[in-house]
Amino acid sequence: MSTPSPIAPCQLYLLTPPVITDMAAFLQSLEAALAAAPVACLQIRLKGLSDSDLIQAGKAITPLCHQYGVMVLMNDRPDLVAEINADGVHIGQDDMDYFSSRELLGGDAIIGVTCHNSKGLAFEAAGAGADYVAFGAFFETQTKTPKARAELEILEWWHEAVEIPSVAIGGITVENAAQVIKAGADFIAVSAGVWKHKQGPAAAVSQLSALCLEHSRS
Repeated sequence: MSTPSPIAPCQLYLLTPPVITDMAAFLQSLEAALAAAPVACLQIRLKGLSDSDLIQAGKAITPLCHQYGVMVLMNDRPDLVAEINADGVHIGQDDMDYFSSRELLGGDAIIGVTCHNSKGLAFEAAGAGADYVAFGAFFETQTKTPKARAELEILEWWHEAVEIPSVAIGGITVENAAQVIKAGADFIAVSAGVWKHKQGPAAAVSQLSALCLEHSRS
């Protein structure tokens, strides 16, 4: 019998690529990644799709994630969470506000909030009841143009000051992940760093998981 992989204090938070042209092929890559090492969460962050196509994609991705014990969050769209049986939503500063999202989804749903590089926004989100706050971007990112750049200091400060988990996001790869893990991130959110890794998504997840175990702060 295989020994379960240990769970690191810092955990992996995957984001889908912004565009998936071949869902069947993506699901194969996703399953290989999820089987490689523990993943806490996957955010469905697909751009430019109609609601019906987004729902169809979510209904394909969510069951596979749940099969591996991975929570699924919708990006920006609390109104579609129930439709795809997701576990919650990630909202930005320009999306539906936290209280409206909570009222729509109920108390059991996970709601995370983008806070860019702002301690004030993070305190506001935590005070409202957010399940996590996301800081970034920490590095140059291929996935989107970041609205702000964050310094590692904000992760260190949050780790010492507040119990609500932090998510580090923006340009994180196998090569630079140790920096945000050492700074105290509770989760590292990775997109291109996994899906475009030269050795494939499974290798990327395995290597990132090993970094989490090696470098996590107590």
